[in-house]
Amino acid sequence: MKTDVFISGGGVGGLTLALKLAQRGVNVTVAERLTSKTPAYKGELLQPKSMQIFDGLGLFEEIEERSNEIKVLDMLELSSTLAVRDQSFLDYSVLPGKYNAAYMAHHEELKSILREAASQYPNFSYLGGATVKKIDGNAAHLQKGKEKLEVQADYFIGAEGRASVTRKAMDIEIKQTTYNHHFLTVTFPRAENFRDGKIISTYNRFLGLFPLPDNQVRSVYLIPEGDYQELKEKPISHFHKLYTDLAPSIDGYVQQLQDWKKIQLMIPVMFHAPSYVKENKVIIGDAAHAVHPMAGEGMNMAIQDADVLGELLADMAESGKRSPENLHWFEKVRYKRAEHVIQLSHLSALAYSFPFRTVSYLRTRTVERMEEDPILHFKQMLNVSGLGMWKENVRDRFIQGGIMPVRRSRDLTSDTKELKYFTREEDYPWKVEGLL
Repeated sequence: MKTDVFISGGGVGGLTLALKLAQRGVNVTVAERLTSKTPAYKGELLQPKSMQIFDGLGLFEEIEERSNEIKVLDMLELSSTLAVRDQSFLDYSVLPGKYNAAYMAHHEELKSILREAASQYPNFSYLGGATVKKIDGNAAHLQKGKEKLEVQADYFIGAEGRASVTRKAMDIEIKQTTYNHHFLTVTFPRAENFRDGKIISTYNRFLGLFPLPDNQVRSVYLIPEGDYQELKEKPISHFHKLYTDLAPSIDGYVQQLQDWKKIQLMIPVMFHAPSYVKENKVIIGDAAHAVHPMAGEGMNMAIQDADVLGELLADMAESGKRSPENLHWFEKVRYKRAEHVIQLSHLSALAYSFPFRTVSYLRTRTVERMEEDPILHFKQMLNVSGLGMWKENVRDRFIQGGIMPVRRSRDLTSDTKELKYFTREEDYPWKVEGLL
């Protein structure tokens, strides 16, 4: 079998890339080892940049219709008696333009939307139940049941997650950072009027609630590393109480969950591959970078990778400049952006990692002043959204620490904000002056 681009991994990142290439007339083949929906938790929070990308692929309205829109993240810090000690809001509406909300979508449903859209193109091929065993030279070797397959391609893309066969073929090694905590994650029913996200914390506890469509809510609960087995031995009512202590509003809903088997353990790690490209092979998504899930950025980073790489590969095909040397543009655009998000998520994780009241106080003060200062608020939402990158400076740190007063800037207009958005030239710099 012969194709232009072979993608190992049919997750959201791989399918986004495949759809973009198929729409541009590039022959693309996706190999996915799974044949049914995965029970394992995968990303569900779509940030504004991802929705901008899906809009470009003609899918915005369909995804919006099948998602729950989140405009605000409600940040609650509770006292030792579980009374509300402080409340802050991180508001997506500070982002000007069309893409000023996040969306919660069922992961498998999002994959179905992408795959169905790609299947409309005759130059898209999908190999379900096919495991990539190795990649050498210009061929990928697969096992599909008892059948062995070989796919020849001009370019090989690894979108298969942390245990990447493509990354192994590129002889790229990674170094993982682990954390002193894990997460329990599970979906259960919610009240119809519960629409925005909530992050509820005390000095030693953390619960995130992110409403999905169909009156469901995805939850993540932080536990100390190594506590999972001990927790599983307790009655399910103990789990219910962990949740209702922090969020009384879900009382009567979380109790509908009656089986520990539905509750998954999520182990956060962080790594960043030293490079994404080698010869005619490229890694994207979790194959290239793993991010702490605190801000739900992993899937969004994969979508952003797919957008940039898809545009590059399609332009290479159309221009006839098909040399793998041109793949360096992908790494040039995405590496620093990914590094920035990885570090932001890492710092967020550290803010909730240590069960000390002093840490809780500092965290609360930082979030509070971030909400009050218009520039800090916009920077936070901009960086989380993926629409742009505006790094914090020394003055920002002093304001967060209470050393300097918050700004009451009247100069941060919509036009000023949009100047901080990534431009088309920044997303696809090879298009400028015929660089490709």
